Amino acid sequence: MPLSSYRQFEPALAFAAQSTEQTMERLLPKGEEGEARVFDAMRYSSLGGGKRLRAFFVLAGATLFKVGAMPALRTASAIEFLHAYSLIHDDLPAMDDDDLRRGKPTCHKQFDEATAILAGDALQALAFEVLAHEATHGDPAVRTALVSELARAAGAHGMVGGQMLDLLAETQGSDLSIGAITRLQRLKTGALISFSCTAGAILGKAPEPMRAALAAYAHDLGLAFQIVDDLLDVEGDAAELGKATNKDAAAGKATFVSILGVERARAQASLLAQQAATHLEPLGPRADLLKQAAKFVVQRRA
Repeated sequence: MPLSSYRQFEPALAFAAQSTEQTMERLLPKGEEGEARVFDAMRYSSLGGGKRLRAFFVLAGATLFKVGAMPALRTASAIEFLHAYSLIHDDLPAMDDDDLRRGKPTCHKQFDEATAILAGDALQALAFEVLAHEATHGDPAVRTALVSELARAAGAHGMVGGQMLDLLAETQGSDLSIGAITRLQRLKTGALISFSCTAGAILGKAPEPMRAALAAYAHDLGLAFQIVDDLLDVEGDAAELGKATNKDAAAGKATFVSILGVERARAQASLLAQQAATHLEPLGPRADLLKQAAKFVVQRRA
């Protein structure tokens, strides 16, 4: 049953997660060669956990433009591979130094630091290999656009740039303004969410106004997502989250919560989610699942 058959968000998310995970499993390397240890670390860190929300955005966007299942699933897998790489590196001692991810030991704890770095590098490369393959789309221009957009979202003007700002935030602390925090999170978290939300439009060669509507949706949704992440770091349950809490405060980082306070941050996340849904009005009822996803983002507990 395709994703377009679902009317409720939670079963649609479960379907997207399951179908993407199956595709990822097929695309990941396996074998008994000498490099099998890095294969194992790649599979350990990318399979068997996570909501697959970015994959859902790809698949839901693809249904709006009647994109085939395999191109959508390969693109969804690529963003999940890249997201897994970012988590592996984010957890390293030189970065956030986390011991738990998704309720199990982080990659560098399960294997070792060097293997974790290599597994992250390999997952990042695999993401682009998948997008560049003709099985992802028959039109080379579409494949080029996907590769280019993901590279921009992941690089120094996207996630990596945001990570650099996040490291600096530990030393600048409360000196950071709300504008600076917004820019930081727009890069660190929002850039990959934006790619996920617009990838279906790229695959479907959608008109620019439709792609712009999805980009505006992603912009507000990405900020709402990060505000909720900041709230969960303060209020969340470590067992439910599958990772440590109160790390931002301990590190002295400025966050939406530290600047706005809990209640104002929660209200701002709700407002952003409502704005995100409004951007989808030109797409009509077909975008109902994406509107429900905006509500989920601000109501989630993990």
